[in-house]
Amino acid sequence: MKQQGYQPRTYRHWIEGKDLVAFNVTTKETDLYIRASSNLQRKAQRLVLKYREQVEQYIEKNPTFQSSLKPLPIPANAPRIVLDMLEAGQKANVGPMAAIAGAIAEYVGRELLETSAEVIIENGGDVFLKLKKNRIVGIYAGDSPLTGKLGLEISPQETPLGICTSSATVGHSLSFGKADAVVAVSSSTSLADAAATAICNQVKSPNDISSAIEFGRIIDGLKGIVIIIGTGIGVWGDIKLCKIK
Repeated sequence: MKQQGYQPRTYRHWIEGKDLVAFNVTTKETDLYIRASSNLQRKAQRLVLKYREQVEQYIEKNPTFQSSLKPLPIPANAPRIVLDMLEAGQKANVGPMAAIAGAIAEYVGRELLETSAEVIIENGGDVFLKLKKNRIVGIYAGDSPLTGKLGLEISPQETPLGICTSSATVGHSLSFGKADAVVAVSSSTSLADAAATAICNQVKSPNDISSAIEFGRIIDGLKGIVIIIGTGIGVWGDIKLCKIK
């Protein structure tokens, strides 16, 4: 979850996609950088408003949904996006708002797929993507020497996919750890977002990389993890890490 504050978004161009049409959609804390086969900005704007309204209306009736740092019970009736966030929070053992950026990216992205066969949405370091060809997603890890040198190679058959990054040194998100970047990969972007936050909280020094990997690998639904702190790195799962030239 990285929806607060502003910083230069240079990392937004670290996903290969120059053959696609790029556009932005910004509403309150939501700031999406989208690439698709055509300019779908107006449709994307409507979808952002639609899903933000669902979450905001739920918060009005259930204020703890916004403030809780711990998992909350899943009700019988709630919007699908809210249920996904609650489920992600339970699996990662964090509050549901830890999944908000990933959830918005995924729900907007899945509806845009009705119009565009390929969609890449970045929302504050959290990415939803559906691809037609192999692409590389670069890893931004703040001041770490590894920033810009490593990426994840993603194939079309792996997508739709969520690739979410949590950092204690980049941005203004709440974090109890000190990792420069924790990347979590899942078919659920909501879960990837919540898991990245939870795993990042476990990393206080390079010595914590192994235990944080062990913590993350038992989160049901995660496909892979990358942890970077300084020059230290840990990798687990069904992911293809590559060097960026």
